[in-house]
Amino acid sequence: MAGVRDKSDFTQGSIPQNIVRMAIPMTAAVLINALYSIVDRIYIGHIPEAGAFALTGIGLAFPIITIITAFQNLFGNGGAPLFAMASGKGDRDLAAKYLANAAFMLVSVGVLLTVVAYAVKKDVLWVIGASGATFSYANDYLDIYLAGTVLVMISVGLNPYINAQGYAGTGMVTVMIGAVINIVLDPIFIFVLGMGVRGAAIATIIAQFVSAMWVLAFLFGKRAPVKLTFKGFRPDFRIIWKIARLGVTDFCFALTNSAVSMICNARLQLLGGDAWVGSMTVISSLREIFLTVLHGIQGASKPIISYNYGAKRFDRTKSAINWMFLFLFSYFILMFVLLMAFPGFFAGIFTDDPEVYECCIISIRVFFCLHFFMAFQSSGQSTFTALGMARHALFFSLFRKAILVIPLTFILPNLFGLGVLGVFAAEPVSDILGGLSCFTTMKIATRKRLLPGADVPEL
Repeated sequence: MAGVRDKSDFTQGSIPQNIVRMAIPMTAAVLINALYSIVDRIYIGHIPEAGAFALTGIGLAFPIITIITAFQNLFGNGGAPLFAMASGKGDRDLAAKYLANAAFMLVSVGVLLTVVAYAVKKDVLWVIGASGATFSYANDYLDIYLAGTVLVMISVGLNPYINAQGYAGTGMVTVMIGAVINIVLDPIFIFVLGMGVRGAAIATIIAQFVSAMWVLAFLFGKRAPVKLTFKGFRPDFRIIWKIARLGVTDFCFALTNSAVSMICNARLQLLGGDAWVGSMTVISSLREIFLTVLHGIQGASKPIISYNYGAKRFDRTKSAINWMFLFLFSYFILMFVLLMAFPGFFAGIFTDDPEVYECCIISIRVFFCLHFFMAFQSSGQSTFTALGMARHALFFSLFRKAILVIPLTFILPNLFGLGVLGVFAAEPVSDILGGLSCFTTMKIATRKRLLPGADVPEL
């Protein structure tokens, strides 16, 4: 129809309005998606008598689940910017190839991860800080959760390809359906049927199944501008390599998050015991909730940056980068104020155990005290990914977590008598050093790429 704007054409309209239009439903989608595990932790943390140990057990399972997220990022977030750039160039055949190859890899890797995770999970749980009181809760949860790995890979891994086509509302519905089902079923399975952590995992798998079916129905259906099709499909390893090369940034980000969580839990168990491990579970849960807006802004901005870059609209590309940073920084300041002012309120959402609660009051303030510098890190890395600058994105993904946080987790507890608090202090130190170095490098490295008349590299 004449005069109707194409949702997938990001060269039109106001840049901040485009970001907000996409960010609102995408933030809602990420928040709802986070509720899959967050709601589990809230209910589990309030199981009578066993809540503190059960919550800590789920916290120990979380790094293993994050590894699955890493592979979602590898082929989901890795392929979506390339998909958007191809669409911006008007090459929908190439965009369809990115989509089909990403889907193939998500399912294939999902099957492999399921097999490997079941084989090693018990040994890993003991290594990363499980105790006799918490092991059974972590193991019981993973026994069931891991059966839905392929469903998670489909629903979460393919959703960026819906958002990259301008259908952020549809992407929001993907996770809304599953989250509502999970929220409704959780108390039934956990409390009414008395299944505890196993009940939480069963509710999650049912929710993941429904979400996966919704994603596939859209991508195979008539509404998608670029459809998922396997007609005449053969894996194209050149395409897969390009997806993985760009996705390795977010892959390493999730993988190093998992490694940091494992190391922190082990160090906290050694230096403080189960209550401090439980407080880290609360911190991880809060971080997951508050970072939903970050992921929404990033998810909204990256396809706009990529599309305009592919279309050689460099003025709009730079504008999108600047607006992304402004939105991120404003949000992180708000998050900082809330967490510093009301740590007890946020801790109380997840636990009513007095010992864990007191540990949370201290650890929340230490962990998040410089977290607003993440706005610099996030906007820098998102820009690198959106412009296809894989090496830069990969380096700074590894720099903050692997090069800064992990060594600091061992060093800081031995300095100034910090002890167990040194484990939490590693985060703010890495926030400021990693954030400023990433953002400064991004500004310098993208200057020539965005000059008028510059060439866009072949995809």
